Amino acid sequence: MSRPVHFEILAEHPEAVAAFYQKVFGWTTNTWTGSPQSYWLINTGPDGTVGINGGIMHRHFPQAISLTMAVDSLDETIAKIEASGGQKILGPDEIPGIGLHAYFKDPDGNIFGVLQPIMK
Repeated sequence: MSRPVHFEILAEHPEAVAAFYQKVFGWTTNTWTGSPQSYWLINTGPDGTVGINGGIMHRHFPQAISLTMAVDSLDETIAKIEASGGQKILGPDEIPGIGLHAYFKDPDGNIFGVLQPIMK
């Protein structure tokens, strides 16, 4: 079973959105330099507590929020998604130090990500 491990907020003004969530929920953000685009990592709370962390980036999809699920094999998951009526829309791309990632649409057009983490 694959569970959500990361969320992304897509925004026209990422810096303002990061400041908003920091003020409202106390989330902290840090600029991540490992991405080809501007990307802010979000920490939503202490390790070991319920919840997931995420990121904020410039809007490049019409949907404002997406979830990323971790899987053991990206290739096997791509085959399952496509066989079940989903569509790959971006990737796979290597995220240095993280793993292989791709974006998909489900049969209703909702965008989500899939990550094959680097095994440590």
